[in-house]
Amino acid sequence: MKRLLIAIAALALVSAHAADVPAKAAPKKAAPAAAAPAAPAKPKEPVMTRDQLRACLDLRDANEASSKALVTEFAAYKADTERLKAEQAVILKDVGDLDARITAIKAELEARVKANDEFKITGPKMEKADFDAKVKELTALTDAFNASREKAVADEKVLAVRRNAFSAEVDKSNALGKALEDRRDAQLDKEDEYKNQCSKKKYDEADEKAINKERAAAAAAAASTPK
Repeated sequence: MKRLLIAIAALALVSAHAADVPAKAAPKKAAPAAAAPAAPAKPKEPVMTRDQLRACLDLRDANEASSKALVTEFAAYKADTERLKAEQAVILKDVGDLDARITAIKAELEARVKANDEFKITGPKMEKADFDAKVKELTALTDAFNASREKAVADEKVLAVRRNAFSAEVDKSNALGKALEDRRDAQLDKEDEYKNQCSKKKYDEADEKAINKERAAAAAAAASTPK
């Protein structure tokens, strides 16, 4: 009986001690994460004014017209350079032929001088008939030589005129080629200007329609005006 009372007393003591221990606090809920700051509003891309759009359309049309003209003129320039190359080949051949003729004439001149010198020695020893025949032969050869030389001199003068005219044409063609290249560089600059100032800009379609209407009216007025 005594043991039972001790056990009951111990149980009461434990119960009383347990009552004194504070209960474990419940875990606190995590505070909600702060909302990220809103991204700044994107600035609206400006829209071109009607005057700006008109200027861009004018620049675009001018570039297109200039580009087409350059293509046509470059094609004509290329065709002309091919013509000049062909003409140069003909002139060079004629120069070569004339040089060969002049070389032959020089050799013929030496032969004529040699034949005449020999005749001065052998002529006096010839019979009159042989002498007269030789004189006739040498005279004919000399006349033919003189005619050939005079023809070569005349051809050389004509060829010199052709060569000078050809050189003038080449100079003119080179100047034209340089001018076309300069225009092409300027054209590329204008195209860059259009890309930078116009191609990525927004515009109002109503402005575009109004400008096209203005252009159509101007074109109609120009067409109806007597020339």
